Amino acid sequence: MACLPEPAHADNSAEIAQLRSMVLQLQAQVRDLQKSQKVAHAIPHHATGNVQNPAAKYGPGLQASDKTVPHAATSSLPHLTGHPEEELAGPVRINDQPVEPFSVDPAPANVAEDMQSVKSINLSSSSPTALTQTEVDSLPPIFKIGSVSVKLGGFVDMSNIYRDKNLTAGPATPWGSFPYSGNPNAHASEYRPTAQLSRFSMLIEGKPAKGVTVEAYVEGDFGGSGSNSNAVQTNSYVPRMRQAYLAADDRDLGLHFLAGQAWSLTTGYTNTLLRRHEQLPPVVDSNLIPGVIFTRVPQVRVIKDFHRKWWLGLSVETPQATLGFDDSTLDSGGNIPAAMGQTSGPHVIYNSTGTGMLDPEAHYSLDVAPDIVLKGAVDTSVGHFELYGLARWFRTIVVNGGSSGGLGGQARSRVAFGGGVGGSMAVPLLSGKMQLVGDVLAGKGIGRYGPSQLPDMTFRSSGAPAPLREIIGSLGLIGHPTDNLLLYTYGGVEAAHRTVYEGADGSYYGYGSPNANLSGCAIMMGTCNAETQSLASYTMGGWWHLLDGHYGSVMAGLQYTYVRKFAFRGVDNSGNVSRPTANGNTVFVTFRYYPFQN
Repeated sequence: MACLPEPAHADNSAEIAQLRSMVLQLQAQVRDLQKSQKVAHAIPHHATGNVQNPAAKYGPGLQASDKTVPHAATSSLPHLTGHPEEELAGPVRINDQPVEPFSVDPAPANVAEDMQSVKSINLSSSSPTALTQTEVDSLPPIFKIGSVSVKLGGFVDMSNIYRDKNLTAGPATPWGSFPYSGNPNAHASEYRPTAQLSRFSMLIEGKPAKGVTVEAYVEGDFGGSGSNSNAVQTNSYVPRMRQAYLAADDRDLGLHFLAGQAWSLTTGYTNTLLRRHEQLPPVVDSNLIPGVIFTRVPQVRVIKDFHRKWWLGLSVETPQATLGFDDSTLDSGGNIPAAMGQTSGPHVIYNSTGTGMLDPEAHYSLDVAPDIVLKGAVDTSVGHFELYGLARWFRTIVVNGGSSGGLGGQARSRVAFGGGVGGSMAVPLLSGKMQLVGDVLAGKGIGRYGPSQLPDMTFRSSGAPAPLREIIGSLGLIGHPTDNLLLYTYGGVEAAHRTVYEGADGSYYGYGSPNANLSGCAIMMGTCNAETQSLASYTMGGWWHLLDGHYGSVMAGLQYTYVRKFAFRGVDNSGNVSRPTANGNTVFVTFRYYPFQN
């Protein structure tokens, strides 16, 4: 049987759909022109091609603007009907079906999305937010719920990690854990590919009044480890919360509020003191690099800006304290060694295991008050500069007297004050082609704020907390020679001061004992009691655009970090001074797809 020809309207279906799309786009362009300037009486003939009367041609909703319409946008208009008199008298008709006249109502959702300008990944910032976070602020809404807009951001990440020492670690390198030569792991390398850094974020925004914005922001990845997570067959690592907070801004009053889990106010910023403007190194490692100051914790924060140039912020943040002590066998509730002139040391309780939705396998310090950060910042023509103060409190419970097990003794809470002073900067160089960035924090009990996780405190002979004197700092140079290339280099250091007391046996106890026997650090399978005094690092790397278009962006990244760790001086078996050192090399080769940046 001979095939019957298909109806003519079927052959033209694709062309009709294209024509409809062109008309709707033209209507959207005219709407933009109407908003930008008052309507004029006519459009010059040279700017409109064959269109002599746009109002008549497209319907009563369309009026001419005194801004010219680009020739390319009008001269290529198709002949929409075969009846010229209908074109001049009524609305546009396609296939004898009228197209709705232009109105002030927004274009259909699919056209509005096509017309929305979506920002490509910007590598010109000293901290590109698409790389360090997810840059949802510059993206168009995916959809709206009433008057609330919802934006999505994130990326899929595949990182290949190589370390010349075996840390058995994922994509968050424990920088202070590189082993000394007596540890077998110092003689084995590690290769660990992972997709755990894949990230997703959602920003929900509303505008209850002019100049007032409220929002909710949630960001997560797969950096969590469940009880059945493994790398044998299913590699089942679990989602974790990175950030989750509500925020509000009143631009007229210059007030900004945040409550929830976010980067600490001690973290440096590229400009302002507002959320998602943090000055984070554009590295792959989830633990950043040694020397960069940060925590990411629950907090309540208030920021006041003065003409959006001067900034003052106060943040009340979740505390935690980490301990360093020479006796590695000590558990919370045990006896510390007696001080000179005493027969026994007190029992000291300094942490407890988690319950009630806290991790039952983790230990939590006995916190007495939140960490408090007060920061001032200024944005100038030569850069962004910050200065802040940090206040912290540490607590132990000391039990004196009673039997050897502590029964019948007296318990007393002992509190010590710590904190420090810090600052950061982000300075553009060479007309913005490079940036010089840096941060520093010095004080007592601040180890928690560094990626190497030096301890915050040790014990006095009385069992009271003794915050350690410490310094953390980094300096970086970031360049972007082309739009598709970003290069960076950083140097960082973290260091702690020795804090000890003399024991009844003539040895010293605390953190960094000068007569600790460190011979085992260089003997295979020996016992190493070395404690870290300082850790220095050097990092270099870059990011490249591989693909960039309406389908999103594909990036490739390379990061190299060298770490050298120095222990406090001790002695060897012969009584000679010994100072063990360790080093490590880490390389990340990463591929990322950003589907929302296009």
